[in-house]
Amino acid sequence: IKKFISEVLAYDPDHKDLKGGILGVCKGYYGCVECQGRGTLHQHMLVWVHGALSPNKMKERISKLKDENFCEQLKAFLDDTISTHVPPLPEQLEQDTLVPSSKHHPCSVRGPSLGLPTEEYERARQADLHHLVKKCQTHTHKETCWKHCKVDEVKTCRFGLDPSNTTPETIIDMETGEITLQHLEGMINNYCEVILEAVRCNVDIKPVLSGAVAKALSFYFTDYITKSTLKSHIAYQALETAVKKMGELDLKLEDKIVHVKRLLQKCANAMISQQELAGAEVASHLLGLEDHFTSHTFNNLYWTSFEHAIEKQDPSPECSAKS
Repeated sequence: IKKFISEVLAYDPDHKDLKGGILGVCKGYYGCVECQGRGTLHQHMLVWVHGALSPNKMKERISKLKDENFCEQLKAFLDDTISTHVPPLPEQLEQDTLVPSSKHHPCSVRGPSLGLPTEEYERARQADLHHLVKKCQTHTHKETCWKHCKVDEVKTCRFGLDPSNTTPETIIDMETGEITLQHLEGMINNYCEVILEAVRCNVDIKPVLSGAVAKALSFYFTDYITKSTLKSHIAYQALETAVKKMGELDLKLEDKIVHVKRLLQKCANAMISQQELAGAEVASHLLGLEDHFTSHTFNNLYWTSFEHAIEKQDPSPECSAKS
């Protein structure tokens, strides 16, 4: 992840690099590492690009100012950054052995050798990208695709992927400001060619084109990075079991403090034993690897102290009720 940030995003903490990376000049980033139900780790990351307008200002340039030049530049940037098709195999590829992903799973091997002659390397790179997209970006419907569908309605993939869901070109509605991204093949998940070649695994890339999407993503990141790994109903059940076991013991003659300590210890052990942790997640923590990546530092806000400070300035009941 650190190499991806420094080499692909080309983030410069001193903000002196004006060339930037694959997405432009990166002003900042924030990503959290998530553990899936099957135990694998993956990351969601927000990237702020220098010069990118806020969703409201972008909509104003499109629908109010009718800036056609801006719309053309925006379409060119989106189409250049996001791909939604399987690139064809090159016609003249002399040796298939130059592309390891043709015989092995693309995620388990490196790309073509940089030591190849330029033309030969470009053909090998195109073939490698073809295999990567076929294996990593081609969607296959599973039960999770229909989880929000009702019994009596037509099943539609919640990810919006279907062979019929294609858009030949990016469309910008000058009246409403709505942007419909190009989608050449309905079962191909959005990807950036360079990012896919670099990380060699399934990726998804989307532009944040509305305030609602920005708020939803910010909420998701904040909710995930702060949520407890133990569900509430499991925690309460573990506590109940611990209390019952302590109640069965004859502790009448023992000191109350010892009784309370033992009860707390029993509760803690019961809750810890109920947590489900994947092997990859445990290994990551034991190795001291980060569970989030950020370009900026943040100050802690202690909410209770903040409330007390406000109440001291205005101790009226109305202020306490609002807080």
